[in-house]
Amino acid sequence: MAIATYDDANLILRLYELRREEKMRAAREWFARSARFATWSDFERLCPPGTTENAYFRQVTSYYEMVASFITNGVLHPHLYFQSGRELLLVWVRIEPLIPEFRTRFQDPTQYHNLEQVAKMFIAYLDQQGPDVFAAFRRRLG
Repeated sequence: MAIATYDDANLILRLYELRREEKMRAAREWFARSARFATWSDFERLCPPGTTENAYFRQVTSYYEMVASFITNGVLHPHLYFQSGRELLLVWVRIEPLIPEFRTRFQDPTQYHNLEQVAKMFIAYLDQQGPDVFAAFRRRLG
């Protein structure tokens, strides 16, 4: 793998700035606090169409799908991102149980595909740091 560049660092700083936007901050705060889904029914209950919560869900997940697309397309160095971007992994862990239902309901087998691919890479990266790093991270999320 190529080494990270100044462009990678600048893109990460720009992505950080976008995370600080007022509505994005509110969406991220809601997601971290409340977005806990075991089933599609949980999603429907917590994020009904037309609600602020549904908008927050879409804002957070589309943001991290975009970030993941930068990584899967070689625009952003994954290991440099993984050193400071664990929120992406939090998003994946929270929505992973919903992925098959999203793909079926929306007839889109690629829905959240970049996020899934990067999450798998991220988990492998953490597992290289220590055998229990990802497991401990998942436990902390509850």
